[in-house]
Amino acid sequence: MTKDMEPDCSILSGKNDTPLQDVQDCRKPDRWLTAVMMKCWVTTPQTRSLLSVFEEDAGTLTDYTNQLLQAMQRVYGAQNEMCLATQQLSKQLLAYEEQNFALGKGDEEVISTLHYFSKVVDELNVLHTELAKQLADTMVLPIIRFREKDLTEVSTLKDLFGLASSEHDLSMAKYSRLPKKKENEKVKTEIVKEVAAARRKQHLSSLQYYCALNALQYRKRVAMMEPMLGFAHGQINFFKKGAEMFSQSMDSFLSSVADMVQSIQVELEAEAEEMRASQQELLSLEEAVYTPDLDAAAPQINRNLIQKAGYLNLRNKTGLVTTTWERLYFFTQGGNLMCQPRGAVAGGLIQDLDNCSVMAVDCEDRRYCFQITTPNGRAGIILQAESRKENEEWICAINNISRQIYLTDNPEAVAIKLNQTALQAVTPITSFAKKQESPCPSQNMKSSEVENDKIVPKAAVIIPEAEQLIAPGTPIQFDIVLPATEFLDQNRGSRRINPFGETEDETFPETEDSLLQQMFIVRFLGSMAVKTDNTTEVIYEAMRQVLAARAIHNIFRMTESHLMVTSQALRLIDPQTQVTRANFELTSVTQFAAHQENKRLVGFVVRMPESTGGESLSTYVFESNSEGEKICYAINLGKEIIEVQKAHHLVSEC
Repeated sequence: MTKDMEPDCSILSGKNDTPLQDVQDCRKPDRWLTAVMMKCWVTTPQTRSLLSVFEEDAGTLTDYTNQLLQAMQRVYGAQNEMCLATQQLSKQLLAYEEQNFALGKGDEEVISTLHYFSKVVDELNVLHTELAKQLADTMVLPIIRFREKDLTEVSTLKDLFGLASSEHDLSMAKYSRLPKKKENEKVKTEIVKEVAAARRKQHLSSLQYYCALNALQYRKRVAMMEPMLGFAHGQINFFKKGAEMFSQSMDSFLSSVADMVQSIQVELEAEAEEMRASQQELLSLEEAVYTPDLDAAAPQINRNLIQKAGYLNLRNKTGLVTTTWERLYFFTQGGNLMCQPRGAVAGGLIQDLDNCSVMAVDCEDRRYCFQITTPNGRAGIILQAESRKENEEWICAINNISRQIYLTDNPEAVAIKLNQTALQAVTPITSFAKKQESPCPSQNMKSSEVENDKIVPKAAVIIPEAEQLIAPGTPIQFDIVLPATEFLDQNRGSRRINPFGETEDETFPETEDSLLQQMFIVRFLGSMAVKTDNTTEVIYEAMRQVLAARAIHNIFRMTESHLMVTSQALRLIDPQTQVTRANFELTSVTQFAAHQENKRLVGFVVRMPESTGGESLSTYVFESNSEGEKICYAINLGKEIIEVQKAHHLVSEC
């Protein structure tokens, strides 16, 4: 306590009558100390009223100091966060180079610029760290010291003054109860001493409390201004050092960065203008461009595709009779059909298309469905296109890929050449003069016998006209001649009908004893009546007309079967039910040949007796998963076995 703050202890003499005007005047700042000293231990209502004013002021100051400290701590915390943020920013600027952006080509200027900015941010971080330390020492610490020392001292002295006042009141109560009689002087003396001690204690505690209240009025002014003075000096020092550090060296750098940003902005605006023009062009298009299956009646179909990509619906079985359809993106890659689900970075293999077959199917009342069948005859996946054009182009593309055209040097030219037969259907062919004159290795037995005897000169080979082989306007049948049930009924006679359509073991007993059994997977393309079976040219002409008719009428559905070649017959078997669709005696097959260019096409001519007593000739055309020459070789081998068996039978009879 300073000398000028020491209380006037003359009030201990008992002079405690102070006018009310003096109490009111003591509220003025220049009379705080004097007024309190006058009322040190005399607890009149005026003194209590004056004391409550000082206590209310101290309470308000305490609340305000706490709020001010919170605001300053928030500023200091923000500055600390700024230090951490600039440090993290510098690390992130350096990490740009390590991101390995997929489109990061040409970012060398950006990387070098960010490296320089990282260095600048590190230097700024040093300044921010220094500023945070100054704020802690010159702004936050003084206000904390004021709260913990001065305000806490006033609160403690208030509690001590309250205790002293309570003890004084108790001693005065005892003193007031002393009797008038002078019988017990010893008790009276003790009570008087107790009252004097209580008054002295109250007087001392009040002196200390009142002096602390008076001093608080001066100290609060210093406590409010000192932190802000430190804050201002810290900020000024920060800005001065920042200006000295960056004002000269940063000007040219920032100017170059601004120019680079401006050039990038110009490029962006040019790109945005091009995009706006493209958007306007798209908006000007007719609504019909976005309509699916717009030209369903006569779509422009490219049948020479060797690659195809687009969205298709994939059929998935979820139960015995329930299915779901999922829209996925499909594309061909080499000889594979790939699928890329949404969100995947690459496609996965769905189906190997080599030697596969594809045909249009009806599925769950959905349009434009087609099925891909594996080389072993198993039914594969079922897909749905969004339009007729897409459906037929997918079928053509898969057909071309299954022929392994993609392995040739010029796949597009080969695809066009293989589909040339369909294009030739527009103009009738009246002569085969342009065809290859060399005979096919799989000619009939009659031709081979002639070649064994003599060699026919090429000039002597006469190629018949198309009208001499097949009558104009001959209808073409695109389905198997005999359905499975009809064929079984014809061969079983009066036998019991199997409700499951399965072939009985004794229907073809010759199969078990046959010396030859070879199975081929084929798809029936069509059959038609022919005029002659003297030359294999009739098979080539039938192939041309069947393929042309399929192309003209957009017929892609094909019946897949297993062709069983034995030493006695050719059997077409349903791959799923094992029901025999058709059976041809090998002796009735008079011609057979494979296509000279498309090695997977094969056909044969069958001579069948009619009910009228005559005979009819029909050519059957198939597409095989393997080379047609293998089928022709098997048929030729079966015929040779028949001839050997006949010769052996004649020898045994002799």
